[in-house]
Amino acid sequence: MARAGVTTERLTQAAAELADEIGFQNVTVSALARHFGVKPAALYSHVKDLRDLRVRTAALALTELADRAAAALAGRAGKDALVAFANVYRDYAKEHPGRYAATQIELDLGTAAGDAAVRHSQMTRSILRGYELPEPAQTDAVRMLGGMFHGYVSLELSGGFRHHPRDADVSWARTLDALDAVLRNWPPA
Repeated sequence: MARAGVTTERLTQAAAELADEIGFQNVTVSALARHFGVKPAALYSHVKDLRDLRVRTAALALTELADRAAAALAGRAGKDALVAFANVYRDYAKEHPGRYAATQIELDLGTAAGDAAVRHSQMTRSILRGYELPEPAQTDAVRMLGGMFHGYVSLELSGGFRHHPRDADVSWARTLDALDAVLRNWPPA
């Protein structure tokens, strides 16, 4: 018997929760159909295909992440903003590893998911206002921060730091100190 109340929003939320439980790449329309007690075909009135479901999950995750970052950045500038943003990013990835993985898929600009990704990028740029970086240095810095945050978090989530005696939190704090120093002393072109 089908569960009542399947909507696109509930389906997307369930996909995000399932991604955190079993991994984003393991989320399928069939798995969600089992969750809702319906046949997979019943879900296609809510999502076009698996790609659509994954994009919706990415949009949800990026929106959640951006909302948390916006709250953390309020009234902060410079290193204080950098650390707040970085910690939101890292904490979200640890709390929601499947959703975090969803944020890494390629998204089309001009869509809801693409707009969520742009919002996230704009918040990264807002951190850089405190460092007064002109273009194109600002774009380079956005890419550097994204690469560093994603790289660190990905290594940490995969257990890459588990076998070293130095605490990953200490290394994280030192890395943020180093990023602040680089941003304050950006090399000339």
